[in-house]
Amino acid sequence: MRLTIFGSGYVGLVTGACMAEMGNHVVCYDIDEDKIARLKNGDVPIYEPGLEAYIARNVEAGRLVFTTDAKKAVDHGLFQFISVGTPPDEDGSADLKHVLAVARSIGEHMDDYRIIVDKSTVPVGTADKVKAEVQQSLNGRGKSVEFDVVSNPEFLKEGAAISDFMKPDRIIVGTDNPRTTELLKSLYEPFNRNHDRVISMDVRSAELTKYAANAMLATKISFMNELANIAERFGADIENVRLGIGSDPRIGYHFIYPGAGYGGSCFPKDVQALAKSAADEGYDAVLLKAVEDVNLRQKRRMVEKLNAHYNGDLKGKTIALWGLSFKPRTDDMRAAPSRVIMEALWDAGASVRAYDPEAMEEAARIYPAQDGLELCKTAYDAIHGADALVIITEWQEFRSPDFVLMKNELADRVVFDGRNLYEPDTLEALGLSYYAIGRGRT
Repeated sequence: MRLTIFGSGYVGLVTGACMAEMGNHVVCYDIDEDKIARLKNGDVPIYEPGLEAYIARNVEAGRLVFTTDAKKAVDHGLFQFISVGTPPDEDGSADLKHVLAVARSIGEHMDDYRIIVDKSTVPVGTADKVKAEVQQSLNGRGKSVEFDVVSNPEFLKEGAAISDFMKPDRIIVGTDNPRTTELLKSLYEPFNRNHDRVISMDVRSAELTKYAANAMLATKISFMNELANIAERFGADIENVRLGIGSDPRIGYHFIYPGAGYGGSCFPKDVQALAKSAADEGYDAVLLKAVEDVNLRQKRRMVEKLNAHYNGDLKGKTIALWGLSFKPRTDDMRAAPSRVIMEALWDAGASVRAYDPEAMEEAARIYPAQDGLELCKTAYDAIHGADALVIITEWQEFRSPDFVLMKNELADRVVFDGRNLYEPDTLEALGLSYYAIGRGRT
């Protein structure tokens, strides 16, 4: 089939590359000429395991093309995927200006039937707004062209997006036209071989499903972090509690790991946007607001532990940070706990020696020429000359370090573990002070 992807960011590139991998002919459009030029030269602007190989293979095969020509993009595909960003506005709502700009562009160039697919995460009712924008553009041209707008939200985890797309848990198709539903089922048939993963529903329910999924996962994380803070007051170990409640099949073990808070481009934005959308409809989403409040507080939890250990005086201290990305297997630092922690340390007069396997270039971009920040080549380089170590991201290479070397390198022999990677008894037996999340009175 012939597809057009508007937006060559994270969702757009993964969608385009995976669709091309199945033999479809895909055109990826973006207004950013520099980004398209880089992609044409084989330079993928984001890090996602496996994505670069998928793009290179399908570009070489002629199934994947990049362009800044909007007319060429609209003319190409029966399916017009909208995969642009929906950043949070100042009031927490999702900013739809990029989505609606794409809708207008499609209406300005469309001459035949098109299926316009909202792939971006958008508030309930966005399909109606997209439809109105397309229709207005058509009316301005004096054209009468049939089209449908459907909701087909993405459920991609950064670091595992290729696998998530190629072997999806579910494929949500929201449409009010049975014919369009069948066309979407045909498009996704190669991803749907073992059993039917397509769940058809009305458009508004599909739009809400995406927000509901992310809000549910964020709620589990904040709930566990709340329990971890309670466990500290009681002198209990949240890791034992986690095992105890996770064994209940009604709860399960997924997303019940306490830590330094969630980040990224999805959970913070989507929880806020859903709460704001509910408020616009006259409903006070108390739980959703609490989920976000707990998360914001949790991002500062490691700083609180540092201050407690150093009696509120961090001035002149050098703190090593392991992990900058908001999660492993990505270089994404959007809303990452590391940013809150580093900025609080700088405000307190401390300096930071940081290392991350993938996010070093992103950190340099966000904090160019930042006083008090040294980006190190290895994890052990980061702890050299540092007073204390803070672990923020649970990269695999941090799970089994050389603890003796760690003790010898850290001047104050203290570790603050924001992901509960280690056993307290092990580090304390080696002479290291150890502060984790919810593991006794720390």
